[in-house]
Order: sequence, then C-alpha cells, then structure tokens
Amino acid sequence: MSPLPSVRLGLVQELRLMQCYLMPDETALRELSERVIEKLKLLTDAEFAELEFPPD
Repeated sequence: MSPLPSVRLGLVQELRLMQCYLMPDETALRELSERVIEKLKLLTDAEFAELEFPPD
C-alpha cells in the first residue's frame, strides 16, 4: 500500500465525516451512506480504480 491513503479509504473517511452532520430524521441518507461504506470496504483499490463515475 502506498504511504498516502487510497482514494477509496479517503471516500470512506469523508462519508463518515458527512454522517456527523446528518440530522436525526435523515435516516434514509444515513442508511444509504452505511451501505456505500460497507461496499467500499469490500473492494480492493484496484477494483475501485476500475469503477466509472457516474456509471454508464
């Protein structure tokens, strides 16, 4: 692994930070971000690099 954090792990950190600003009634957004984080954790950096944003 490179000395700098990967883009994938940086995205996970940013999502966690964003969750701190969610209001209590924003449960759908919290659940969605949790699902995204879990999927990101399952990907390798190489797999993440192959993803297209936005997907076609």
